[in-house]
Amino acid sequence: MSSGDNPTDRRHFTRFAFDADSVISQGGKRWPVTLIDVSLKGVLVQLGDDCDLVLDTPTTINITLDNDHHIEMQLEFAHERDGHTGFSCQQIDIDSITLLKRLAELNLGDHQLLERELSALTH
Repeated sequence: MSSGDNPTDRRHFTRFAFDADSVISQGGKRWPVTLIDVSLKGVLVQLGDDCDLVLDTPTTINITLDNDHHIEMQLEFAHERDGHTGFSCQQIDIDSITLLKRLAELNLGDHQLLERELSALTH
């Protein structure tokens, strides 16, 4: 595989590690997951052994920041690699994207990079 074939070379959104209580839900079932990283366009998680998620079915993640703030995304399965499962964000509400934007801003430390990513998100 050449370096141009590497999926990380094509990534348009910077991932950042973030540790928060997170729960994946699907069809009325809920499973706690370990959040590995998050970006403006999706999440990477480690699913628990008891998780019987159907990967080709719409899924929701709820990331709890504190008692009053959480990020909720509607997800679609993207990949599974090295015991981690990646999902792309299909829908996110305005309050959640505002919180996620603020987290990205704090973690990226580069306002211009954040603006480029937000522009890519809307095109």
